[in-house]
Amino acid sequence: MSVIERMLGRGPDKAPGPSELVVAPMRKRDLKDGVLETERHAYPTPWSQAVFHSEIDQMRDGSRLYLTARRPIVGRGKGRIVGHAGLWFAVDEAHVTNIAVHPDARRSGVATALMLALAAEAMERACTAWTLEVRVSSTGAQELYRAFGFVPAGIRKRYYDNVEDAIVMWCHDIQDVAYAARLAEIRGAR
Repeated sequence: MSVIERMLGRGPDKAPGPSELVVAPMRKRDLKDGVLETERHAYPTPWSQAVFHSEIDQMRDGSRLYLTARRPIVGRGKGRIVGHAGLWFAVDEAHVTNIAVHPDARRSGVATALMLALAAEAMERACTAWTLEVRVSSTGAQELYRAFGFVPAGIRKRYYDNVEDAIVMWCHDIQDVAYAARLAEIRGAR
């Protein structure tokens, strides 16, 4: 059983229900199966297929992790990709590189599920902290990140498209019992 399955409370004998998300490692074929579409909806300057290919290739050496979230459709195969997220690992820190949710699935727990999976992987890899940048205008995302213990640590001027500032956020001490309790509380609230 993978760390992600344990974190989501699923094992080999428990299949996801119709309202549950299936979080799994991203594959190149997922790009045309919903990742690129979600990316286009999420960002004014979306990542290209080539950027995703490069990032997915780096998963082999363990320096990156990319996940997709699918909502099962009864009787219709794997279901539909409704979100994706990624991490870059550098020594004992993890950097959230990307997180996007399709507009039809926003405010339904997709970003929370992806963040829980990323947190579990960062902890499994013995990271002590994780970080990210978020648009100053993206108050909903900032709220989500604060729930995960992220706090503002600085500003990157004109970071997005050389126009909008980014807030740099950090979450430290993710190996502590208190952080595990925070994640358990978030899981329990879902």
